[in-house]
Amino acid sequence: MSGRPITRRHLIHLGSLGGVGLTLPRLLSARESNASSLKATADSCIVIFLNGGPSHLDMWDMKPQAATSIRGEFQPISSALSGFQVCEHLPEMAKQAGKLTVVRSMHHGVNNAHAAAVYASLTGHDRGEIGGGARPSDYPCPGSVVAMRRPVRADTVSHVCLPYITREGAKGPPQPGFFGGFLGRAHDPLFVLKDPNAKDFAIPELTLQTDISAQRLDVRRQLFQQLDQTANQLGAASMSRFQTRALDLLASQRAQTAFRVSDEAENVRSRYGRNIYGQSVLLARRLVEAGTRLVTVSWAPHANATWDTHGSNFQSLKSTLLPQFDRACSSLLDDLQQRGLLERTLVAVLGDFGRTPKINANNAGRDHWNYCYSLVLAGGGIQAGLVYGSSDRIGGYPDRNALEPGDIISTIYAALGIPHNSEIHDQLGRPYRLVPTGDVVHDLLA
Repeated sequence: MSGRPITRRHLIHLGSLGGVGLTLPRLLSARESNASSLKATADSCIVIFLNGGPSHLDMWDMKPQAATSIRGEFQPISSALSGFQVCEHLPEMAKQAGKLTVVRSMHHGVNNAHAAAVYASLTGHDRGEIGGGARPSDYPCPGSVVAMRRPVRADTVSHVCLPYITREGAKGPPQPGFFGGFLGRAHDPLFVLKDPNAKDFAIPELTLQTDISAQRLDVRRQLFQQLDQTANQLGAASMSRFQTRALDLLASQRAQTAFRVSDEAENVRSRYGRNIYGQSVLLARRLVEAGTRLVTVSWAPHANATWDTHGSNFQSLKSTLLPQFDRACSSLLDDLQQRGLLERTLVAVLGDFGRTPKINANNAGRDHWNYCYSLVLAGGGIQAGLVYGSSDRIGGYPDRNALEPGDIISTIYAALGIPHNSEIHDQLGRPYRLVPTGDVVHDLLA
């Protein structure tokens, strides 16, 4: 074998895979539940989370007849869906409208803390204004649940979150809703915290150290198998199958190839947008093609960085946020359809809340507004060309078919073949309803 001798320190690291894959074995040591009898219409899901609170009034639910102090400076444009208008700065998504379900009647109980609103939006657990960072007692993120209930093949990463662990403020703690919660850290996603747009983009978690060859991995695999046999003989619990799964990922050409976004043609990369978010969405598509069940793109390094437009709402949306989103999301939908993947891939464009109908004096900003907001779903068994629910004349409150986050998360689980009211257990075996409140909205499903 080539390379330097294996030291005692290397052996300790290899035994836990800490030296070759960080915490992969812990990420993979999930208790897997039997697949449910609910018929899945989707095999995978991409969540584009517009972290900070995107303005529904300036994207999907414009009010051109309202006063200037409410409607703002943007103009609506027609879309591919008859009678449905979107913001003039979403021209590519306007072309995709026939693929979409747009929900205009969302609301929940959190208006101040981003963390609590994000958590409610991603888990369906609305606990009110309880802010702060992620906690071990949190409900698990959808990726953790999907990976547990619908396991993937051994050489595939089950669920991924990128490109940030979004914080609650620049120096705040990690937001809840993106982790394994009460299922344990073994159910956390693989976090990809590097810029896929960077020339040196690589995933060290899935890369062998230079002094560890594939042959040594085979030796380590054989050792785990021997330990497994010994543990079985002694009646002891064995972790070797999870260690083996981690080794499979480290040596997997399938997993390695999925992350090589540089393999994409330059015109494709440009179409998604040569920025961290556009390339993250492109990477999400590649991961789904490789068999990953759920990918979450969190569109902010911290809660106040992007879509939290208390000040300069229109300038931020017009110059950066909407053009980047428009290119990335429309390209994703186009590519999924052209590759025959949209039918079995659910795309969910979510946010923590909307923005106030009344424009403030902070260089024309909008503040938090949880009482009414919009979201978008597509593919994976979702109705195509549907506008569901409506808001009042100023976009302040739902006036028809009001929904809460638990309804949306329940519907996403249903599309993925997972009953929203099934039982899930924490590490102590205590039972919980998978989605604490909410029901499947069958009108959103095809």
